Amino acid sequence: MTENENISTGDQAVETNESSFSTESTPAETVKEIKSTASAADFDWEAYESEEQRTSPKYKQYESMYDETLSTIAVDEVVIGTVIQMTSREVVINIGYKSEGVVSLNEFRYNPNLKVGDKVEVYVESQEDKKGQLLLSHKKARAINSWDRVNASLEKDEIITGYIKCRTKGGMIVDVFGIEAFLPGSQIDVKPIRDYDIFVGKTMEFKVVKINQEFKNVVVSHKALIEAELEQQKKEIIAKLEKGQVLEGTVKNITSYGVFIDLGGVDGLIHITDLSWGRVNHPEEIVKLDQKLNVVILDFDDDKKRIALGLKQLTSHPWDSVDPNMNIGDKVKGKVVVMADYGAFVEIAPGVEGLIHVSEMSWSQHLRSAQEFLKVSDEIEAVILTLDRNERKMSLGIKQLKPDPWQNIDEKYAVGAKHVAKVRNFTNFGVFVEIEEGVDGLIHISDLSWTKKIKHPAEFTSIDAEIEVVVLEIDKENRRLSLGHKQLEENPWDVFETLFTLDSVHEGTVMEVFDKGAVIALPYGVEGFVTPKHLVKEDGTMAKVDEKMMFKVIEFNKSAKKIILSHSRVYEDEKKAAEILAKKPDAAAAALKKAPKKAKTSSEKTTLGDISQLAALKEEMEEKENKASKK
Repeated sequence: MTENENISTGDQAVETNESSFSTESTPAETVKEIKSTASAADFDWEAYESEEQRTSPKYKQYESMYDETLSTIAVDEVVIGTVIQMTSREVVINIGYKSEGVVSLNEFRYNPNLKVGDKVEVYVESQEDKKGQLLLSHKKARAINSWDRVNASLEKDEIITGYIKCRTKGGMIVDVFGIEAFLPGSQIDVKPIRDYDIFVGKTMEFKVVKINQEFKNVVVSHKALIEAELEQQKKEIIAKLEKGQVLEGTVKNITSYGVFIDLGGVDGLIHITDLSWGRVNHPEEIVKLDQKLNVVILDFDDDKKRIALGLKQLTSHPWDSVDPNMNIGDKVKGKVVVMADYGAFVEIAPGVEGLIHVSEMSWSQHLRSAQEFLKVSDEIEAVILTLDRNERKMSLGIKQLKPDPWQNIDEKYAVGAKHVAKVRNFTNFGVFVEIEEGVDGLIHISDLSWTKKIKHPAEFTSIDAEIEVVVLEIDKENRRLSLGHKQLEENPWDVFETLFTLDSVHEGTVMEVFDKGAVIALPYGVEGFVTPKHLVKEDGTMAKVDEKMMFKVIEFNKSAKKIILSHSRVYEDEKKAAEILAKKPDAAAAALKKAPKKAKTSSEKTTLGDISQLAALKEEMEEKENKASKK
């Protein structure tokens, strides 16, 4: 109600003046009649205050005429109202009723351009609350017909306005006709959005792109509007594309494999290999988002949908500026940029690299990984081994910085010289050792020990163990040394030849029994062999492992390092000797004097080769022979 209009039924009073009714909503004849009868001077207040006056036909006439000036509204109805006043918190709306309605400004967040005089739809919640106030809702009015309006927008491909309420996972929530619609992050703009928060609270135009009728879900897009505008620009740009053309673009997105460039509505890709002539670990080392730069078109498909761009092609190749005086054999400095099992790539200048193969890292011939010698970021010096300017390739070496150990191998490792080596590898036939880096040798399995029969080198030594060796032979052409270990000591078989003479008898221990015979451990670490028939004991049983007994030497082969023994011969020969003694005592006594003496073996045990004891024994025997010769 206006300030000049007041009707109070409680006080039984009516006050009117010339402005009591709006001429817009009152018939002219009615206004004229009211003016002629309602002047302040002629009005009978006493009659008005009386009960009879209010129930009089004249009063009823006035009341009826007043009601006719107001709009007829119903609760739960959607009507159109006019904004007549706005505050920082509320919007006053006139719907032609006897009082105006007040709506919270928050219900118009989607429309920041709302102003006085705008027509808006409102929902009548109540004609009058406890305070006599008309209750209206703009939000409910929008919601009643919102689903139909959204579906109509999708069908007609209309552009609608929405208010971005908040951010959510993967996108934004948009108020459209009072419905909460989803705006995916990919549909906000044609460019990737890095800060979603800047859009919250904004009113933007959208297109409805998808509706789920079952779950009442709505998906909108702002990107669709932009794409329509850019499509024409895109066609114009694509029509002008040519290989080799240089264009200005903006970095749109950076990935591990390359950079996407916006050419003004058309996207192109700079592969990581086309960013720089040098090595690039990640494109972020070269460019940054939203950076503007010039690129050259390298290639595109027939439809010009995939455009390959280049950045490094705008500068000259680093190989073109390589020192023309650089030659094979020169020393260069560089930085290791890439490692592989087969070698290392060294950058001697931006975009100029050389490969150091693993075989050129050490004079050693052992198969090793390049990571054992170098690592990325190492700054090193190397020697140029090959140089091809046309192919833009070079190979480098670092072992060439040291002298080749095989150049003076005859002097440093002469035949007969003794050295200490490291065991590198085993084979069935021997041990590969390294005396120094690049100098390898082989110890044949037969040159490991004079006395012990070795089936595999692992029984004698271990990988990375140190072992003393003697140089036996030099193969300079194949860069190999023939080495020996047993040659460090005197050949005990020279002594064994005098100890294990034919028909001499020794105590031995059965070490191993198999089908073809048995291995017998003899004194001083030497082994002998017995065939099955010579292993039979006097009682007719076969000897067993770890059993000690006497054996007679029936064969001695120094070159083959072989001693053939017999146990049965011991007691058989004793029987024959007893028979001869019984028949011809004198002849038997003479034969016994000529027979070789039995070796003192009763307390000897098998060892792995006590060479020092053998040497002492040999010296003792030589002294006896010298004394005998002097006599």
